[in-house]
This record gives sequence, structure tokens and C-alpha cells, in this order.
Amino acid sequence: MSFSAADWIDSANESATSEAEAASLGNFTSQIFRHLTRVDQHRLAKMYLAALLATPGKKSIRRLADTVSASPATAQSMRQFVNLSPWDWNPVLRELTTWAERHGSVPAWTIGRALLPKRGEQTVGVHRYFDPVSGRTLNCQVGLGLFLRVGTTHVPVEWRLLLPQPWADNRQLRQRARIPDTEYYRPLWAHALSLVDALAERTAPAPLVADMRDDPHVRPLIRALAQRGHHLVIAVPQHLEILPGERGLSDSPPLSARAYLSSGTTRDVITRGVDAGRRVRIVCAPARLPDATGLPVDPTYQLFAECGPDNRPGSVWITTFPERSLAQATSLRALADETASTVSLMERSVGLLDFEGRSFPGWHHHMTLASAAYAYHRLGRHAAAPGLQALA
Repeated sequence: MSFSAADWIDSANESATSEAEAASLGNFTSQIFRHLTRVDQHRLAKMYLAALLATPGKKSIRRLADTVSASPATAQSMRQFVNLSPWDWNPVLRELTTWAERHGSVPAWTIGRALLPKRGEQTVGVHRYFDPVSGRTLNCQVGLGLFLRVGTTHVPVEWRLLLPQPWADNRQLRQRARIPDTEYYRPLWAHALSLVDALAERTAPAPLVADMRDDPHVRPLIRALAQRGHHLVIAVPQHLEILPGERGLSDSPPLSARAYLSSGTTRDVITRGVDAGRRVRIVCAPARLPDATGLPVDPTYQLFAECGPDNRPGSVWITTFPERSLAQATSLRALADETASTVSLMERSVGLLDFEGRSFPGWHHHMTLASAAYAYHRLGRHAAAPGLQALA
């Protein structure tokens, strides 16, 4: 069989692409896992990421191992690396944050929710959870993630696992799942605040976008973020109690956010920033949050909602952006849907749902590896592309 010059060039391009990909992934792994001191851990980290990126379909440990090795011992080594190896995931996520920020500006942070359905009751944190999106009750783990918006990509850089009360209070369950003493039951809003505080320690703040419509206790999150000086754009329950108007109107009784917004001002805005140039009709009104006594607490926020074709307002959002910047807040609102889409994409592309790590460290190891694989898939692979054109 003879080969033409074109065949040789195609073969050379394929080989160069493969070599460049391997080198690029190796550099990426070396950077974000630089704190690991053991050679075998570095090797398994690179192998695991390569397998997540290359294995089609379901990404069980066995299928991942078969993709990158012919050794029958590889699957067990990879399983132990995720479940039992005592490496700290926090330095990896810090390095991933630094790496992602080098690929573009970060106009916003977003919070997304990952629901990981599980069979049985043995996996850490598994419980019956009502999903407001699907309207179904699932037996699942619930993870809350913080994402950096880099270009058009949402990069997950921090995760929290929600521990329901039985898991937090049962000593036997805690020991079996290796839940550290520092972990206890926290409501959803407290996990969200913990994510923001952790990321704020390692990078410059950006406006936070989150969909918290199903959390009736979201008020402490809003207040804490405002006190920390964070700009926020958060979807809130329609029945969230607010006080209408600006400072000095404390005699007004509390109203639901929806009821108050219905008497707001309708205006057209031209969005800017991440969603520039779109004309949107919104209804907006200044509002304040009452404290436990019903008195108003500073600062003044803006409530707003986008109006549909029938001119009826949709979901209610609250923001610290002033009224003159509502175009920016309206634009950022769309990032919540993008983050939800990112979680769905991670489920399909990097095996977010395809793992049965039963321990608390195993869950965080799995989420960290999946996050790193997704970040590299979206941002890292393109970095090697220009040099591959030379052989053509």
C-alpha cells in the first residue's frame, strides 16, 4: 500500500495534534496539581483527566481505565485516587481559578446547582430533594458550585455538598463517610455565602449572579453580600417580604416582592456587558429588607423583573446596582440560565453523574477532577491549536 504526500501530511498532523494535546494537558495538570508531592498522584491525576476527556458516553471507572491503560490494575488505582487518596482539593481549585483568569476577564461570578441522583442511602449526603425545575422529588446529592464567567465559558472553581440534618447529626454516618468535624448542616443560603467568601480570599470580586427563587430564607445572603461590598443580581421568591421605597419610608408595611413590583415603574433598557445591545422591557422599584423586628435595614436595593410579550413581569430579581445601572443588572441576569446549562453539559461531557464516590473527600475529589476536565476542555485545548497549523 502506498501513501501520497497528502496522506503523509494528514498523518503527521494527527500525530502532532496528539503530541501537542498530550503536552498541553501535561502542562495543565502539572500546574493545578503542583501541590501534590507524590509522583504516583501526579500520574493518576493526569491519567484521570485524560480519561474524562477521551472516554465517550458513560464515564464509569472501568471505562475510564480502559481508555487510558491496558493494565487490569488501573481501574483500582483510579478508584483509590478518588476515594481513598488523602490529597487536598482546595489547592487544586485555587490553581484552577488562577489558570482560568489568565484566559480572559471575569465580568461575573455565578452560582449553579448540581443534582446527582443516587440509588440507595449509603452515599454521602444523599437524601430526598424536591427539584423545583423538574417538579420531581429525587434521591440525590445536592452540590452548590461557584463559577467564573470567562468569555462565553462558565468555569467551576468551588463546590459545597449540602449535608441534610440526618447526615450532619448521625455520628455513625459521619464516620463512615469521613465527614470532617468542620462540616455541619447549613441552609442553602449559607453554603452560597461560604462559596463567595472562599473565592473572595483568592481573587478580585465580581458581581454575583444566582437563582435563589426556591430559598425562602435568602434574605441573610443578600444582606451579608451587601455588607461585604459585593454587587449582586439574585432571583428571589415572589413572596419575599420587602419594605417599599427609599430611606425614610420605614412606616410602610412589608409587602411581597411580587405585589410591590406590580406597582413599579415600567421602562425599556438596552442591555450591555455580557448581553449587549438587546432591548428589554422591565418593571423596577426601589426596595429595602426588613430585619427580624420588621424595621428596614440598609442599603436600598432595586427590585426588577423582565416583562414578557404580554407585558406581565416574570421572575423577580434583586440587585445592589443603582437604578441607572439596571441595564447591566438585566444583562447579568441571563448568566444564571447559562450556568444551569453548563452543569447539564458537565453531566454529559465530563461524567459529573457517572461516579459513586461514597465518602465526603471522594465527592470533592470527583467534583474537582470533573471541574478541571471541563475547564481544560473549554479553554485549554484551544491554546495549542495555532501551532498545529504549521504542518499543513
